[in-house]
Amino acid sequence: MGKPTVHDIAKSAGVSLATVDRVLNARPGVRQKTIDRVNAAVDTLGYVRDLSAANLARQREYRMAFVLPEGPSQFVETLRDALREMQANGMSERLGLKQFKIPPRDPHVAVKILQQIGAAGFDGVAIMAPETPEIRDAVYRLKEAGIAVVALVSDLPSSQRDRFVGIDNIAAGRTAGLLMGRFQRGGGGKLLIVAGLMTAHEAIERRLGFDEVIAERFPELTVLPTLEGHDDPERIQQVLARAFKLNPDVSGVYSIGSGNLPLLQALAPFRRDFSPVIIGHELTPTMRQALLDDQIDAVITQNVGHLVRSAIRVLKAKCDDAKILESQEQIRIDIVVRENLQ
Repeated sequence: MGKPTVHDIAKSAGVSLATVDRVLNARPGVRQKTIDRVNAAVDTLGYVRDLSAANLARQREYRMAFVLPEGPSQFVETLRDALREMQANGMSERLGLKQFKIPPRDPHVAVKILQQIGAAGFDGVAIMAPETPEIRDAVYRLKEAGIAVVALVSDLPSSQRDRFVGIDNIAAGRTAGLLMGRFQRGGGGKLLIVAGLMTAHEAIERRLGFDEVIAERFPELTVLPTLEGHDDPERIQQVLARAFKLNPDVSGVYSIGSGNLPLLQALAPFRRDFSPVIIGHELTPTMRQALLDDQIDAVITQNVGHLVRSAIRVLKAKCDDAKILESQEQIRIDIVVRENLQ
């Protein structure tokens, strides 16, 4: 026996095809008894609706907003490039994508932009932002308006977002800790941790995972307090100079965030005196070149194309109240070294 169809449902429930269509699409004009009868037939027959075909038949267009931080982040720019590539290659047919920029350090301006998005009739929003009370409340209002919301790259776990799309950042931090400990070759020393902002949830989780592994497996290493650079070259230069002066036995540097260009520039003068193990995140053009030049030892990264496609699939599924294929939406943690760089 083949898959049950709407004709089978109509026959089983004793109603017309038009009535089945109204019930399946939640349109008004059908009595509750009839709705119950159609739904019972759906359950009995095991009918699974093809939402893609239904949306195609209705010529539905999804309107999705991607809210990304402004500033000179190469990683964020790769996300923007992935979105532009989707649109240029026709992969976003019947999908209206619009990008918005928000200041990462001004939640009030960010909230105003999210309010504008909420009033503009979007179906879904993917947002990459630090978790602040203001952002959390703005996400709540988007959800109240019936808009699907996913947190992208950095989670917003205290908000009512529908899902987080990104790598497991605690696991990413643990991976960095394991690599750092292995690369130290059993010696002691101090480890510098450098972040853009520790208000970003991914930075908190990565630091947590890193500390766990160092404490569990490499207790001879000392992890120093996190240095916040705000992706400002002058600030990073100052905090690094002070850290190296106070800790001449630094043997490793872990860059938690994705703003690695200012860090590498600031590290350059100190590399004449010593060569610490350096591990960072995201395979941006800067990090790729740094691997080739032996300026860093390893990069922990994630596929930006997968991130973008996953966010769109999840938002569509939430709009359609459809199931999410978990294995498809799991973002993989990749480790890149010079020897496997492609």
